[in-house]
Amino acid sequence: MLKKILGLALIVAVTAPSTYARDQINIVGSSTVYPFAIVVAEKFGKSTDFKTPKIESTGSGGGLKLFCAGVGTQHPDFTNASRAIKTKEIKRCRENGVGDITEVKVGYDGIVIANSKSAAPYKMTRMDLYLGLAKDIPNPDGSESFIPNPHKTWKDVNPELPAAKIEVLGPPPTSGTRDAFSELALEKGGCKKFKWIKALKKKNKKEYKSKCHTVREDGAFIEAGENDNLIVQKLVTNPNALGIFGFSFLEQNRDKIQGAIMNGVTPDMDSISSGAYPVSRPLFFYIKNAHVGAIPGMMEYVEMFVGDAASGDDGYLSERGLIPMPAAERAELMPKVLDLSLIVGDKSPSKVSKK
Repeated sequence: MLKKILGLALIVAVTAPSTYARDQINIVGSSTVYPFAIVVAEKFGKSTDFKTPKIESTGSGGGLKLFCAGVGTQHPDFTNASRAIKTKEIKRCRENGVGDITEVKVGYDGIVIANSKSAAPYKMTRMDLYLGLAKDIPNPDGSESFIPNPHKTWKDVNPELPAAKIEVLGPPPTSGTRDAFSELALEKGGCKKFKWIKALKKKNKKEYKSKCHTVREDGAFIEAGENDNLIVQKLVTNPNALGIFGFSFLEQNRDKIQGAIMNGVTPDMDSISSGAYPVSRPLFFYIKNAHVGAIPGMMEYVEMFVGDAASGDDGYLSERGLIPMPAAERAELMPKVLDLSLIVGDKSPSKVSKK
């Protein structure tokens, strides 16, 4: 690994010696990964000779846009993401001269639907979420057509749910949490259950994604920005509302809010790590390999983040809500991460099995 880092440093020094004068790591990206990265960054600054990294919560999409904009001190060294990097983002990186990018999976997270503890808890299914939040839903007359979502209350969606107005606070389109929620809850848990809609994917992929991922714009779904703590605060002041955010924010605020039981499964560390909880996803950060060896402390930061003390079964990040990877998966991934060999591109390292 040392040879690889020295080699990269030499390349950077030869090609652009004047553009690398920064001595502080710059990180952008996911609001879900942000609380974990902050903890690691603070320990990194206190326990090493390197400066505490600068971290901005920009959302997964926003972070990857900044990350892929180029190479040099004006561009970030890492970006956090609550979803895997997309092919179009890899292409943008390459078009802007950002070469190899290493993917680092740090653990797992659940996307929870929560409400105030002053109200009754919800027991829902992913189909309920789809029929309550999708902009257009299948026509109830049985015809293979869509209609604008007519549901006003959760009882309209499912007679077993409360007669409460549908009012859900959630992340914006730039958020990885929004991407994952759309895919795991709306598409896979609802939209895709209709055979004729599933068949639409082969005929018209663009229309399929639009119908399965687009949320309502009539006030039932409210974009609340990238600050998940703000959603928690709004739930406390509005017991009738529901909120969508990462499991870690539920863990940190269990005295104020409660997670909905989803498809009969309660969101907790065991159900998420086992895959039993149906709305769970991996968390990542991405390394700009061209900056390694030129920006001080990058690989030392990586080693601290992926080390057992932080991300292991009994690591301090689990106390903040991170779901650690199974031991076998960690053993498979970590040597490749530290050797900078999990390069995104044709073969996606995010597909490595959890088993």
